[in-house]
Amino acid sequence: MKSREQQRRFEALLHEHRKIVFKVAGLYSRNTADRDDLVQEISTQLWRSFGAYDAARAKFSTWMYRIALNVAISQVRRDRGPDSDRFEPLQAHHLETVGGGEGIAEPDERLTALYAFIGQLDPLNRALILLYLEDRNYTEMAEILGISETNVATKIGRIKQKLRGQMTASTGA
Repeated sequence: MKSREQQRRFEALLHEHRKIVFKVAGLYSRNTADRDDLVQEISTQLWRSFGAYDAARAKFSTWMYRIALNVAISQVRRDRGPDSDRFEPLQAHHLETVGGGEGIAEPDERLTALYAFIGQLDPLNRALILLYLEDRNYTEMAEILGISETNVATKIGRIKQKLRGQMTASTGA
């Protein structure tokens, strides 16, 4: 049983870093209802795991990303099959959810193409790009995703190369 003080601390940290939960849920969900369910599932798992959080070992945001992405990726894997239409590739209309809705103008064609590309990635690479776009360093990405820094660098390099190829092909350059 968690103490009242531990509950207050958790609620304060969750509130402070809530955008992480919404970004992850927005990136892996098809619609508002699915996103709300995923936010709830992530929050529940964060609370269940909070007793094991070690502030000396990792920043709260790093720990939170790791749990949020693991829950989201597990959900995608669990939902594959006949009901796999619950998740869709990221589209321009998801920008508001993923970006937090602050100051987003009409996306240009390149940004729309970028988000379409991200939406085609497998769940692990989608998580990797989310962290890359959040300016996380390779060490932190590796810790969150449970892979080596070398693997992070290799995967990012391959994704960038693939993206360059797709963007060049789409512009006809």
